[in-house]
Amino acid sequence: MSFSRRIFLAGLSSAAGANLLSASRALAATSLHVGDQKGGARALLTAAGLTERSSVPLQWSLFAGAPMLIQALTAGAVDVGVIGDAPLVFAQAGGSPIKAVAAIQTDGAMTAIVVRKDSPIRSVRDLKGRSVATLKSQTGHYLTLAALRDAGLQDDDVHFVFIPPTAAKMALQNGNVDAWATWGPYIADAKIDDGAREIVNGGRLMSGLSYVVATDEALQNQRNAIGAYNRLLSEGHQWMLTHAEDYAAAWGKETGLSLPVAREVVRTSMATVVPITPDIIRKQQGVSDFMTATKMIPGSWSAKAVTDPGVAF
Repeated sequence: MSFSRRIFLAGLSSAAGANLLSASRALAATSLHVGDQKGGARALLTAAGLTERSSVPLQWSLFAGAPMLIQALTAGAVDVGVIGDAPLVFAQAGGSPIKAVAAIQTDGAMTAIVVRKDSPIRSVRDLKGRSVATLKSQTGHYLTLAALRDAGLQDDDVHFVFIPPTAAKMALQNGNVDAWATWGPYIADAKIDDGAREIVNGGRLMSGLSYVVATDEALQNQRNAIGAYNRLLSEGHQWMLTHAEDYAAAWGKETGLSLPVAREVVRTSMATVVPITPDIIRKQQGVSDFMTATKMIPGSWSAKAVTDPGVAF
């Protein structure tokens, strides 16, 4: 609950105002602060009619991408959020005090490399000597390196241009970069509205995992609330599996993107929310080892050390 400064000061002058202030502080103390992206968890839970059923008050903050969300988690500005497998390693290497508390398994196809519709590039091999826009140490960067190695090329056979998605979209359209490696709505929008061509996706080359992550402080103080949030997300993804068209309509309205784009996003976002198991940790260790081998991150990191399998949901 927020108050203007005038209402806040007026409230302090009365018993009713004092009680209201006390209730506001109690709500803030017990709420779970969720970091999200536009068209993310909040859109899903709202479309599925689950937000009003939450057993814990949820306060939402929107971020443009995983790096910004990781910064907010590190600063303690939010308690939980969802990030991909590569961003989790990036956060761990950067000392962010977070743990993965649930896994979200997709087929990996939501991450892809696209080129302009008139580009001569037809395959990953054609990327040699070309420029690729992406975010450093995030999923697009990971896919590009994995695709290069899979095609028998070297890590430095492309020139990486590390810029945010909005700038990357413009750079691809203007011909300032040859390809763009990104994910989800950016891929769908580029393909459907801009006519971009996909040359490879992460279906065979990536784990398809993302994670619900929580700060160490939240895990200590709000463990039950985090488990309740995991359950909500699990229910939301189960709902999406049987209500794809309903969710596409709601997602398009939330983001302002076209229904065809929304349908493509929903198609590649089909997922199940699962607990952190030894198999999940093994897959994440493979991601971590690859990022070490390609020098996306310095040093070697234990996937087990950045997970907390004990959050019940």
